[in-house]
Amino acid sequence: MKARDEIVFLLDCDNTLLDNDRVQDDLRTHLEREFGAANRDRYWEIFEALRTELGYADYLGALQRYRLDTTSDPSLLQMSAFLLDYPFADRLYPGALDAIQHLGVRGPTVVLSDGDVVFQPRKVLRSGLWPAVEGRVLIYVHKEKMLGDVEQRYPARHYVMVDDKLRILTAMKNVLGERLTTVFPRQGRYALDPRNIATYPAADLTVEHIGELINYDSLALLNAARASQVGKRSP
Repeated sequence: MKARDEIVFLLDCDNTLLDNDRVQDDLRTHLEREFGAANRDRYWEIFEALRTELGYADYLGALQRYRLDTTSDPSLLQMSAFLLDYPFADRLYPGALDAIQHLGVRGPTVVLSDGDVVFQPRKVLRSGLWPAVEGRVLIYVHKEKMLGDVEQRYPARHYVMVDDKLRILTAMKNVLGERLTTVFPRQGRYALDPRNIATYPAADLTVEHIGELINYDSLALLNAARASQVGKRSP
């Protein structure tokens, strides 16, 4: 059985370490240029329907379904190459690797993401995140439901979860309680959506950019969780 670490840092990928909104914008531009606006819109319609069905983004699965509508177009074979060969390293947020290095001195860093079993690992690898966390990468369908598996693989007295979705942070906090510090980087469309901010409780710590984490040591992150709990108990 693995020894328990004092603290383990769990880091989301999309719109936390990597600007996935820009990746999607580039894909939209590519689809419109190569296939036209109507086919671009059709692909994203299929993509959103599949995300609702599966619970995570499946770019290649959406492409496969899109192909069923346009089997006579051989250029579709090149669309998968655009996705798989995309320069994800260029879309890392400024300071993302510095934040990983800074946190890694204080405890193991783990990329904890939702996604499929082909494209999402490819994204983590080609972005440089995989070697940055020394191969500690976990990808689930619903990561907030897999905390037991996370704890088994990376036992710790305390966890820090960095994620751009308050929904995910709230769900994990409900399970781990005071053993978890939630960190909310206000990056990407989900983090900036007023409805999401109004719907879920505030995180223990909010930062404007992932790179700001270099200003926090382990004690500050632990105290952020404690201060949040004290505030909730106060009348």
